[in-house]
Amino acid sequence: MSSIDDNENKNNSNANGAADPIIPIDFTPNNDKGPLVSYKFKWVHVFVAVFAVVSGTAGWFVLTARSVLVEVDPITAVVAINEGTSFQLGQRYLIRTGSYELTLSNEGYHDTVTRLLVSDEQSQTHTFTMRKLPGIISFVTDNITNARVRIDGVDMGLTPLTDIDVEAGEHQLSISKDRYLDYGETIIIEGRSVAQSYEANLEPAWATISLTTTPSGADVLVDGEVVGVTPINAEILQGQRNFLLKLAGHKAWQEDFDILAGEDFSVPLIELEPADGLVFIRSNPSAASVTIGGEYKGLTPLEVALAPALDHELTFFKNGYHSNKISIRTEPNQERELNIDLSPVLTSVSIMAQPADAQLYVNGEFRGAANQTFELMAASQQIEIRKAGFVPYTTEFTSRPGLDQIIRVTLKSLEQARLDQIKPRIVSAAGQTLKLFYPGAFTMGASRREAGRRPNESLRDIKLERPFYLSLNEVSNADFRLFDAEHSSGTVQGLTLDNEAQPVVRVSWNQAALFCNWLSDQESLPNFYEVLEGEVVGFDEESTGYRLPAEAEWAWVARTNGSGSQLKYDWGDQLPPTENSGNFADITSQSYLGQVIFDYDDGYLGTAAVGTFNPNQHDVYDMSGNVAEWVHDFYGAVGAIGGVEIDPLGPTGGQFHTIRGSSWAHGSITELRLSFRDFGEEVRDDVGFRIARYLEE
Repeated sequence: MSSIDDNENKNNSNANGAADPIIPIDFTPNNDKGPLVSYKFKWVHVFVAVFAVVSGTAGWFVLTARSVLVEVDPITAVVAINEGTSFQLGQRYLIRTGSYELTLSNEGYHDTVTRLLVSDEQSQTHTFTMRKLPGIISFVTDNITNARVRIDGVDMGLTPLTDIDVEAGEHQLSISKDRYLDYGETIIIEGRSVAQSYEANLEPAWATISLTTTPSGADVLVDGEVVGVTPINAEILQGQRNFLLKLAGHKAWQEDFDILAGEDFSVPLIELEPADGLVFIRSNPSAASVTIGGEYKGLTPLEVALAPALDHELTFFKNGYHSNKISIRTEPNQERELNIDLSPVLTSVSIMAQPADAQLYVNGEFRGAANQTFELMAASQQIEIRKAGFVPYTTEFTSRPGLDQIIRVTLKSLEQARLDQIKPRIVSAAGQTLKLFYPGAFTMGASRREAGRRPNESLRDIKLERPFYLSLNEVSNADFRLFDAEHSSGTVQGLTLDNEAQPVVRVSWNQAALFCNWLSDQESLPNFYEVLEGEVVGFDEESTGYRLPAEAEWAWVARTNGSGSQLKYDWGDQLPPTENSGNFADITSQSYLGQVIFDYDDGYLGTAAVGTFNPNQHDVYDMSGNVAEWVHDFYGAVGAIGGVEIDPLGPTGGQFHTIRGSSWAHGSITELRLSFRDFGEEVRDDVGFRIARYLEE
């Protein structure tokens, strides 16, 4: 009630627009205790909780496990998964992904422990095959024992064999025994400790051979081994067999037979012939030919068998001896010796030899002074006549009876023989012909009064003592490309300088020297030039290998004519050149060259093929014209040392090398002269080279 009043007062107050004050009221808590809630333990609660956990776990396992089918051969195998948690549902297992140890067992099989690898696939199958236990096998051979048993080539022992473990499957069985045919078959072993037995009947590998002889008692040898005496029934192994019957005082009997196992046979009665007499024949001299009854038997000493109780005619022959003929008779199985002397057939031979004190040897035996008449056997004899310092004379000589025979011999001195062996011309490995020169003394250079002379042409007294070879032609493009296949001599005014027969140009002195060394290598000659990293750094003046000609050699071949005078030009002493003298700067090249010979036409602007024009007085081509030529010498001061220079090879060093001879580009008096000397370092289209080498002493 009071609360309603309060509300009314409140409402009245609110209606009057003034707030009523808040008045606290008394509150007393209720101390009366109501009923208390209590908990009592019951087992059903535990079961419910456990069931909930197990159900949850099982549900989780089912959701995460995989369905695995384990297939095993044989299907009767007991399968045990030894690790982890798995549930078997028929043939399948519920098992989570992972690796598990798997044990398989079955009677008659090896226990198997392996790993089961469960993948993430929801449903999967794993197949396993168990290995069978070996089979228990026995082997017997019906007709024999101790036969060798092999399975797949492995020795198992000798028959009879019992309770031998053999792995299951297909195997190759072989059974063998000496003197029996091999037995073989393919066997199938069941395994699983199943007992199996195999029987084999080995067939004999021989045949029985019957042999009888008259007289009897002969030894029988088969393939060299004695098997008994006749008469005999011998068991002989199959195959081709050699039968030999031997009886003292009789000839041996021999025959080959093809023996087939099990096919017995008898050899018809064998009549043994009385043995021949054995005669050992010697002759003096030995190596005499022997015929018996006209049939050739060989050379003495000789052993022959002769039929007994017969006369045999023996004839002996040897060149230079009279023949000898005898008749002999032998007894059965008799051995005897026969010695025969042959008489030589002699004839008179005279030796006439120079020098008079030469000595004579016949068949290597000293017979005294060569100049004599002596008796010589009428057969092939080796006659040798010797004297110190001379080449021996040797010949095979057969004297002829009834004829007067004379041997005339003049021995040749060793020096003359050496000179005779020297070839006046040789051909290099590149096909170039070189001529041998025996030079001498001459004056090199030109007089100061000679028109066109240059300061570098000082007069020099030269003596060339060493014989040398010089090529008849300049080295051609074809020759040089054997050494450097990529080389090109180029062109001039649109005309080629590169044809095979044209002289090689645009080569440096170093390249020319390397070509010479290469040529020496082709003929196994010692190199003349010493080379380091492709550059010539020296030379061996004693070498007989190919080289560039020395300047003095070049000048001697160009200028001397054997009459004591020296040529000014290649064709003589006057200009212009005579017809076909060489390839110079002529009217053909006046549009290209500044100074030409107007009253001469050789028909070539550039180079001509080597050897096109007339050779000089020594049969050497292009010593003037075509191309100027590198020579061996360094270019330097000459003529100041005084005296005679012996086989000079020029200064020991320098920047430039000497160039000799005029070329297709030269047309002045200075350049056309044979004493003209030039020098250079760089390649030019009018400079080539020719080759030389010293004579081997």
